[in-house]
Amino acid sequence: MLEVKKLNVFYGKLQILWDLSMQVGNESVGIFGPNGAGKTTLIHAILGLVKPATGEIILEGESLLAMETDHIIKQGISIVPQDRELFPFMTVAENLRTGNAYIPRARKKYKERLEYVLTMFPILKERLDQPAGSMSGGQQRMVAIGRALMADPKVLILDEPSGGLQPSIVTEVFHRLKEIKNDVSILVTEQNVRQCLKAIDRGYILENGRIAMADTAANLAGNDHIRKSYLGI
Repeated sequence: MLEVKKLNVFYGKLQILWDLSMQVGNESVGIFGPNGAGKTTLIHAILGLVKPATGEIILEGESLLAMETDHIIKQGISIVPQDRELFPFMTVAENLRTGNAYIPRARKKYKERLEYVLTMFPILKERLDQPAGSMSGGQQRMVAIGRALMADPKVLILDEPSGGLQPSIVTEVFHRLKEIKNDVSILVTEQNVRQCLKAIDRGYILENGRIAMADTAANLAGNDHIRKSYLGI
């Protein structure tokens, strides 16, 4: 589905990613690491927001490197930003509609996608006419995920989905991700490693711009280094 091969990314003369290779198949994959490890840079490279010095990014056999961000999105990659970035004065329904308004493939399936999102997040069905900015942080996160799903993506990227949410809402968000992964490939970066490992299939540990470890979620959860460094056990 999505392949990253020997990616090297610089900001000026500072190298951020070093020969980074990873892949996401029909599964959910987590990227973990401390602040500054390169997680956001990796997402920006996939989305075409930064251009790698060398390496390759491939979606279903087609290179994304020469594409601009809007074309990459149309190819089937959706992003749920860390800060949600909703239109606060627009209603929930209007925010959701923006998710597929510029994606020809998804726009044709508007009703089908909307039904899917409202089935996944039933609370939104009760709030369709409510301004998105007046909702709780957890509900706004659901709108942001729903908006990304409206684009009928092949790969859904979530950047720190638990950020700023209370624990009970974090649990609900990751429970929904376990359901969503049955329909779309997922790539998620997350600081809450404990919760995320319960919702994904595999994970990569990113340290200083390099892949330090890659394994199944179950094996990572049982790894002494992960337990001490990320789980506090």
